Amino acid sequence: MAFASSSSVICQNRALSSSVVSSPALFHHRCFSRLQSQRILHCNRRSSSNIGINASPGASSVVAKTALSDAHVQSYSSCPAPAPGWSDFAQNVSGEWDGYGADFSSEGTPIELPESVVPDAYREWEVKVFDWQTQCPTLAEPEQPSLMYKTIKLLPTVGCEADAATRYSIDERNIGDGIGGNGEVTAFGYQRSGCYVVVWPIEVGGSCKLMELEHCLVNPQDRESRVRVVQVVRVEGSRLVLQNIKVFCEQWYGPFRNGEQLGGCAINDSAFASTAALKASEVVGKWQGPVSVARFDGSQINVIQELLADNVQKSVRTESELKLLPKQLWCSLKESKDSGDTYCEVGWLFAHGHAITSRCIFSSTSKLKEISIVNETPA
Repeated sequence: MAFASSSSVICQNRALSSSVVSSPALFHHRCFSRLQSQRILHCNRRSSSNIGINASPGASSVVAKTALSDAHVQSYSSCPAPAPGWSDFAQNVSGEWDGYGADFSSEGTPIELPESVVPDAYREWEVKVFDWQTQCPTLAEPEQPSLMYKTIKLLPTVGCEADAATRYSIDERNIGDGIGGNGEVTAFGYQRSGCYVVVWPIEVGGSCKLMELEHCLVNPQDRESRVRVVQVVRVEGSRLVLQNIKVFCEQWYGPFRNGEQLGGCAINDSAFASTAALKASEVVGKWQGPVSVARFDGSQINVIQELLADNVQKSVRTESELKLLPKQLWCSLKESKDSGDTYCEVGWLFAHGHAITSRCIFSSTSKLKEISIVNETPA
């Protein structure tokens, strides 16, 4: 890799060091040796032809990902046999996803990185640092509903020496492997395309008073580009309150390597937290599109479900309810006055007049009722 040399250039890069796992009491880390043994199989399947191929330009190590239809869907319970769409999902979600991540307040204001991790040079130059450079190695087993992924944050560095970067933290998440009985995850809904929504209960002081609603949305026009938006929601009695937001903008860098190889400056993306936020005028008003849905009854029987193709969903958005974010993203949390249900939504305007939106609906008693993903256009 060649880099432009300039004393005025500040470039954050990837790395390797101490490992910090959030919520250790809740997330049990298992040995996924069987998953590891199948990674070569995934590498070969990823380039296979299906419905359409959309290769990402500019990536030297690209293996084209398959653009799959989400029309054929089916739900299933947490048993060893996966639904028909799981193997396609496993193919599309697996790999090395590298990019940038940032934290935002409940109002969408970017939060600076802790001073302890910022190099002195940044402070001397009065440069504010908001973004982590990140890795997200992900591996799903095609024969059974098991998924493992790690969110790796890398310490910011001065210059573009990728080999000088250091890991700051590793947050490993596991889905499947007898998930129905261990209480690690409340619900997981997925599409063949690689999109998914997962509800993580977070243990605080011996009780689950926080939830992480993780929305992973793949660009329908570029299957090697995705965003993960995490709504951290506080449970206050029967009310849900948005506490903060985490955003990860990622690109598929190559087959799964468990984070051993760094994408570095080859990743066609950059820090985004302090860039301009989405304009409300681009997403307010009436929108509609085909929706895929999974419904939940509060039990641990159907924890993992494939989203079922449903009817057309119609939405009306007002500026007051939106938390506007960079990278053409937004999220919202609103309570219905009629039903008492709470709607937690994340959206991505991936092209003018085209959005992909995911939503979690909770009952008036804070129980999950529904997960949905819809491809929208203005009505």
